[in-house]
Amino acid sequence: MLTDLKITEYLDKAAAGTAVPGGGSVAALNAALAAGLSEMVANLTIGKKGYESSEADMRDILSKATALRTKLTAAIDRDAAAYSTVLAAFKLPKEPDEMKELRSRKIQEAFKQAALVPLEVARDAVKVMDLAGKAIISGNKNTVTDGAVAAMNARTAVLAALYNVKINLTSIKDDEFVKTLTREVNELERQAQDRERDILLHITV
Repeated sequence: MLTDLKITEYLDKAAAGTAVPGGGSVAALNAALAAGLSEMVANLTIGKKGYESSEADMRDILSKATALRTKLTAAIDRDAAAYSTVLAAFKLPKEPDEMKELRSRKIQEAFKQAALVPLEVARDAVKVMDLAGKAIISGNKNTVTDGAVAAMNARTAVLAALYNVKINLTSIKDDEFVKTLTREVNELERQAQDRERDILLHITV
């Protein structure tokens, strides 16, 4: 599994001339890192003098960010597995006609899943942005730049994941599916850009 690799091993795999891990897996990794940094800000605020009024909010951020980090870490492998399924579908035989029809159906199913996995990553990364923003406002002021890095990493994860959704949508023939996901893609892009702008207004260093 990709998540069992050392950082240097994962980087080597990302640099290799193979289809996986690709942009979707890296997007999930970025989002997981952003969640981890949000947790760090919360942990460095909880129990600190002068931040007693923020304790409940920080514990809530910590709980939610931990859950998201776990989910997004799993998505590093889920995204790679989804695209591997696409590659496997293309290797199915084209003859006889029944196999050709089966191959076509499996390819379409695989592309849909390959679009849905990064879409979920994007949704979760937007949630991480919200947590990072709250951590910046109410958290330990000595960690404000860490919160900013969390927010920017999460923004990058959103947009990167959505690019992976878009590229897979170009191969999907189900028009209604494409229209539905395209609407959500556009909305998530807007949310990510708006949130980053609003969050960074609180950074005064």
